[in-house]
Amino acid sequence: MVAVDGVLCDIARTLLQEQARVTCLVPPGANPHDLLLRGTDRQALSAAQLVLINGHNLTPAMNRVRVSAPVVPIGERAISRQKALDPHVWHDPALVGVMVQETAKAVQPLLGNAQTGALQRRRQAMQAVLTRLGAWTAQQLQTVPAAHKVLVSEHRAFSTFASRYGIRELPVIDTFATGGTLRPSSLAAISEAIRKSGTKAIFAEVLPPSKTLRRISSVSGVAIAKRPLYADGQAPGQSLVETATANVCTFVSAQGGRCDQQAAAALQQQWAAIR
Repeated sequence: MVAVDGVLCDIARTLLQEQARVTCLVPPGANPHDLLLRGTDRQALSAAQLVLINGHNLTPAMNRVRVSAPVVPIGERAISRQKALDPHVWHDPALVGVMVQETAKAVQPLLGNAQTGALQRRRQAMQAVLTRLGAWTAQQLQTVPAAHKVLVSEHRAFSTFASRYGIRELPVIDTFATGGTLRPSSLAAISEAIRKSGTKAIFAEVLPPSKTLRRISSVSGVAIAKRPLYADGQAPGQSLVETATANVCTFVSAQGGRCDQQAAAALQQQWAAIR
């Protein structure tokens, strides 16, 4: 089985454990939008019995690939193509719960009847952790002053997060740039929008931040957060839940709120303990 993009690798491996081998094409920390398939990736796709993708054109490279195995767009099943302007659907824990459900449905035909019970127990355990993650996230965000509940990021990647928790999203590139390039005429406009937004920080997706983001920070007078927000999947060396809690704490702390790190660690341990 191949899990191509987003957080699908962690979902599939946590759900299946030793019941099936899962090959991942986009590792934690890599950008799924820029996926370039290697020869080994194409071999894995050609040999797979099932291919899981996020969908919503998160990985354009997959549009040019034809495989004999079923290709299941898990993200599109969690939220329809018509409703999704942003492919990064996993930033809402409730939608991740749906992704877990859809992944379980997709993989079940590959397993024997004797393995179905274990699969469903893990599915339920995963969804329970994700429900608690959603409640924990809401509690942390309640500590952020209303005036600072705005997320200024480099591209539109947190729409589901913003929609779920009542946060204003201001993606710099998607709102003010053409073809991914910020024109000089747009610099004043974005800087003014950031100043008026109420945000205390601009959130980079990688550090060190890009030259464009540093320039926007300088002109707007708003600092770049000390930690990045991982937009396109998992952080290197971290699970889905570890990345989600780290993102929440990064946002909350930068915007003047308080983050319960002990409760976050408990959620991470619960996810890791699923067997």
